[in-house]
Amino acid sequence: MKMPSFGGSRSKKPKSSERKSKIQKPLARWHPGMRQLLDWAVTVGSVLLCLMMLPTRFPGMELLGIGPNWLLIWVVAWSVKRTVWEGVVAGVVLGLLQDAMTSPNPTHAITLGLVGLLTGLIQKQRFIQEDFISIALIVFVMAILAETIFGLQLTVMGDRKTEYIWGYYQRVALASAILSSLWAPVVYYPLNSWWQKMKLFEQS
Repeated sequence: MKMPSFGGSRSKKPKSSERKSKIQKPLARWHPGMRQLLDWAVTVGSVLLCLMMLPTRFPGMELLGIGPNWLLIWVVAWSVKRTVWEGVVAGVVLGLLQDAMTSPNPTHAITLGLVGLLTGLIQKQRFIQEDFISIALIVFVMAILAETIFGLQLTVMGDRKTEYIWGYYQRVALASAILSSLWAPVVYYPLNSWWQKMKLFEQS
């Protein structure tokens, strides 16, 4: 006696693998230069999206009036699998872009550049494993560090009272760290999957 349900379940498995291969085959047939151009377009597009998300406050995406630090999350996602130098350059460039949207004094280039440097060093030494929890933890620590350095820059400038700066930035640092770490996988997972796929194409 035949069991049609078993035959149906067996026929479903190859279909899913066939769909994945159909999706990957078009990219594999592309010219390497075109794939590189597409890779840069996705990378630059993700940066622009994070820039546009910075001043945006959607319901459930803010705490004490503070939103996630999308550019910091992007720098961590970029630097975690790259060299220290690549992390620093990405952090400085994104910091300058953020300065262009806000104010160059104090600068975000120092804070994000340091985030890229430390993230590259942490991953290079393999102090932690790469998973969503580890990425969220890195983002949490880097967000607190970035806000602390930003507060130090304001203190050195001397145009505001030190008590006001540190009273305010303690709340900002904690809120930014919590929200950024919670939203880190949303940025990290799709970008990391894309960059891994492009790396496999380059090695093939």
